[in-house]
Amino acid sequence: MTIRSWDIFCTVIDNFGDIGVCWRLARQLAQEHGHAVRLWVDDLASFARLAPAIDPAASRQRLAGVEVRRWIAGSDDGLGEAAGESIGEIAPHDAVIEAFACELPPAFVARMAQAPRKPVWVNLEYLSAEPWVREHHGMASPHPRLPLVKYFFFPGFEPGTGGVLRESLLGMQRRSFIGSPAAQARLWHRLGVPPVDGARRVSLFAYPNPALPALLARWRDGDEPVQCLMPSGPAAQQAFAWAGADTTVAASPGTACTLGRLHLQQIPFLPQEQFDELLWACDVNFVRGEDSFVRAQWAARPFVWHIYPQADDAHRVKLDAFLALYRQQIGEPADAEAMTRFWHVWNGAAAPEDTAAAWDGLRDALPGLARTAQRWQHSLAALGDLAANLVAFCESRVK
Repeated sequence: MTIRSWDIFCTVIDNFGDIGVCWRLARQLAQEHGHAVRLWVDDLASFARLAPAIDPAASRQRLAGVEVRRWIAGSDDGLGEAAGESIGEIAPHDAVIEAFACELPPAFVARMAQAPRKPVWVNLEYLSAEPWVREHHGMASPHPRLPLVKYFFFPGFEPGTGGVLRESLLGMQRRSFIGSPAAQARLWHRLGVPPVDGARRVSLFAYPNPALPALLARWRDGDEPVQCLMPSGPAAQQAFAWAGADTTVAASPGTACTLGRLHLQQIPFLPQEQFDELLWACDVNFVRGEDSFVRAQWAARPFVWHIYPQADDAHRVKLDAFLALYRQQIGEPADAEAMTRFWHVWNGAAAPEDTAAAWDGLRDALPGLARTAQRWQHSLAALGDLAANLVAFCESRVK
């Protein structure tokens, strides 16, 4: 028996990272594998920022070959009275994905247990480079009462993990964009800003960050022009407040100011496909969370990761685990140290006062890190794509 249909449940926690991964996975399963996919999302308003065609008020809609359903996380039924149906009345698909440990509605789990052929139930975990991921990938957890088994599927950067998401045509699309002045011109038109000749081009997508003012000040006072492109959001508001912009317009795409050598420009929050193009068009990419973190790696450009902050600084363990793995492919020890130092400053593991010096070191390391980024993406590709790996994993567990 094979897997032909999927239920993917997602709760939107950090605004975009979780739904970004789930939406990308859902589209891949539908478009590249030809499977029926039902994506359950608890925050359609946030989802609509990534996919503008989404209607936040619709409880049921279809987009890009995927059926999108609203659900109420934490409720027993999961749909609410306005839906006009019970989730316990809906037959589950061949595989059910519980993304990032969100809790399925009990009525849906009960329906899964009643199915003649039990669906393959997978908890799609967060991405991590920690060594224990390989040991726990694929582990089974029998339900304490029902005839169901949940499996844990871990994305990762090494053999023995699920890999990361990558569409089959992504490499070709990237090469086509880089080689097409017309495609690049269309991107700049969509962004509403012109490229600054001779400037180091930086995209900056981050959470609010104590180190951001010091970095902007260094770019302002530096010896090279820097064009900083910031998608609308809290970090952009922080940046333009630092720059002295009128707070009534600081959150608006198109807001721009020039301070010394810094050209600070706010751009619209982009759909996923256009965000990839932004990464390809820049020399350095600051990214956050999980989805944009992975896309920066496929962009094959130097990047800086702002990991989602967790209690007790647990995120720093994950940050250092990735750095330890990535550093293995950096040719020059000085480049590895410069990358590590700046990432630590950016993620609060060092004082914001160290930002300027840390940036200077990272800037000098960029040529070597650009070569590393090319090697790294090839090593990721060798792991296979997460969507295809997930399909194979689930098919091997069909009973």
